[in-house]
Amino acid sequence: MRRRAALAAALLAGAALVSACGPAGGASGAAAGGAGTHAPATAGGGASSTTQQAIPAQLSVSPSDAATGVLPTAPVTVRAESGTLGSVTLKATDGETVAGAVGADGTWKASGRLSPGTAYTLTAKATGPDGTPSTVTSSFTTLKPAVTATYGLIPGGGTVGVGMPVSVQFDSPVMTKAERAQVEKLMKISVSPKQDGAWGWLDNRQLMWRPKNYWLPGTHVTVTAPLHGVQTGEGKWVAADHSTSFTVGSSMVSTVDMNAHTMTVRQNGAVLRTFKVSTGRPGPKTETRYGTKVIISRDGDVTMDSTTIGIPKGKPGYYKIDTKWAMRLTWTGEFIHSAPWSVGAQGNANVSHGCTNMAPVDAQWMFEHSKVGDVVKFTGSNRPFLPTEGYGIWMYSFSQWKAQSALA
Repeated sequence: MRRRAALAAALLAGAALVSACGPAGGASGAAAGGAGTHAPATAGGGASSTTQQAIPAQLSVSPSDAATGVLPTAPVTVRAESGTLGSVTLKATDGETVAGAVGADGTWKASGRLSPGTAYTLTAKATGPDGTPSTVTSSFTTLKPAVTATYGLIPGGGTVGVGMPVSVQFDSPVMTKAERAQVEKLMKISVSPKQDGAWGWLDNRQLMWRPKNYWLPGTHVTVTAPLHGVQTGEGKWVAADHSTSFTVGSSMVSTVDMNAHTMTVRQNGAVLRTFKVSTGRPGPKTETRYGTKVIISRDGDVTMDSTTIGIPKGKPGYYKIDTKWAMRLTWTGEFIHSAPWSVGAQGNANVSHGCTNMAPVDAQWMFEHSKVGDVVKFTGSNRPFLPTEGYGIWMYSFSQWKAQSALA
């Protein structure tokens, strides 16, 4: 019995020794395999347990998930409160990606503006303190504006004359100087060959760029308007970007001497033709305006209707006449056009309502040799051409024009 008891005791002692070695070997294995959480050893030397729990990065995202009515100018940021921030993408529902970058403080910030009334999804990848990878997705929607501000770029392409400005024409006013300055700062223009020029506001709807002097023939111009997300008034935001490019053709500069009743046409400085004309008869509402104008548009057939300039049917001075070979010079109704009814007065007297009348064959020649943006200078009247009555950028000296900038 004693031999059996002694043998049993020896076996138990051997088992205790193996158990004591087991936990030490387990802890060593956990350390070799990477970070882990170690449970404390139990009292009395019992076996301890080792577990591994993932620790993802903690990210702070703004705007918050599911936010609505976010301003297009609101900052979009992602910051790692713990762990390391990786790639971040911000996309609109149409697939357009908003650019962004991580700054010196480790915060990712969108560098592009948001579009109004648009849903966005932000996806951020990160690595936790223990190396655990994770992805966070957040969505938000920008405010729907009470009014969507629209605009156009002129010219819309093609070949233009040396007096043609670049025009950003808004359909409603850009209300404050600060808002106009923001628009102006964002506009981009490339001119080849390079020429000195400047942006300026003709009024609160029309931002224009003109060279210091007339364009050099052959100039190529590219204009980009990245204006989405720009506010132009209370509850009014731009939703679209636009761009245009055009080429400048030959220099066509005409001079109308209203006292001599003639128009002299020069191409690249050389006289091409001199025509007899009749301009507006004397009077505060009919006299042709003096100043430097630019051909705004060309139309083969135009109906001249005095109701468009405030003279209704039945009132003195009312007219409604079909004309040909019309070249618009002002928004107030001044054209160069064919006027067979006044041929007898052309070269002798001013009898029109403000337009420049030409004989049909002369008007056709002028029409066929002219383009939008060609310059027409008028002298010899007492009625000034106001800059907002057409493309009136050439009524300013270059220093005066630069003062029209919202950044001046």
